[in-house]
Amino acid sequence: MTSETEEKKTAEDAAKKVAEIAEKMSGFAKVLLDFVVVAVPVMIKYGRLFREHMEKLPENALNFIIGFIFCFFGGLYPVLFAAVQAAEHGGRKKVLDAIHEISDEVVKIIDESKKDDDEDADKDGKADVSQLDSKEFVQRKVLLVLKKINPQKVDNAMASIYQVWVAVAAVLTIQFARAISLALSIADFMNRPVEHYCTPFIKKFVPDEYDKWVPVVSGWITKSIAMSIAWYIQSLRSALASALIGGLMMARASYEALRVRDITLGGIIKKDHNDTMADEYLSYVYAAMGFTFQLMLGFDLPFPFNVILWPFELGEWAIRWSITSATHVPN
Repeated sequence: MTSETEEKKTAEDAAKKVAEIAEKMSGFAKVLLDFVVVAVPVMIKYGRLFREHMEKLPENALNFIIGFIFCFFGGLYPVLFAAVQAAEHGGRKKVLDAIHEISDEVVKIIDESKKDDDEDADKDGKADVSQLDSKEFVQRKVLLVLKKINPQKVDNAMASIYQVWVAVAAVLTIQFARAISLALSIADFMNRPVEHYCTPFIKKFVPDEYDKWVPVVSGWITKSIAMSIAWYIQSLRSALASALIGGLMMARASYEALRVRDITLGGIIKKDHNDTMADEYLSYVYAAMGFTFQLMLGFDLPFPFNVILWPFELGEWAIRWSITSATHVPN
């Protein structure tokens, strides 16, 4: 009976903790929603403006910009850039159209949410949402989303993105097979000593009811460390390859810019770039600069660029984790 009583008490304590966490999360959800309402429309607006301006650029200028990104940042985001290249052949336009559809729905929901924030149905001079607690506020906003969103439109957009992602993931898994295999091998090598030495030690400081989470979290940590090591090695290889590719794109764009302006530089610039080695020599200079720049950074952007480019950081790690986790670590 004593054992049953203790188990019941433990279950009740756990339920109380879960309830407390849920209450705190509902309060956090309100703050997060307020941030989303302000930030997301701005991000969508400037994202679309950026896309429109990029599409208006001359092809030569666009090639130089793309080449510059690959040359100086290719090793920092190798998987993300490879995914973009794979999507180019596997349905990039479908993804952009789908994102456009989803962003339209998001903006519509945010506009409706703003109207809902000003609603005063009982005519007491106070907005209805200001009189709700956190839990009721979240429930009201969830119901608003369900009522105003176009589920068919969102479903079609998500299906398009998923179809392209499956194709891209297959290409990336093959392209980065060595890095994935190395990451899994390192994780497997680390898992055994961690389970033997670290896990029992950590369990001493963790309440018994949470013991089951220790090996799971330890597995996540060891896999993250293994991925960092394997992908750093991959970044070296990708940095060199992308610096060469990007350097050549920049050199060809620079050469073309001089050619169309009839700037010959003493006969170095000719009508056909195949008749001279000038663009190749220039590409070596750009490639050396790009690769050296990435090595100096240590394949990690310094502050504040890492804050500005956090979507790239998040996307890179999300894709790395996804394609690495697709293969289970052997026991």
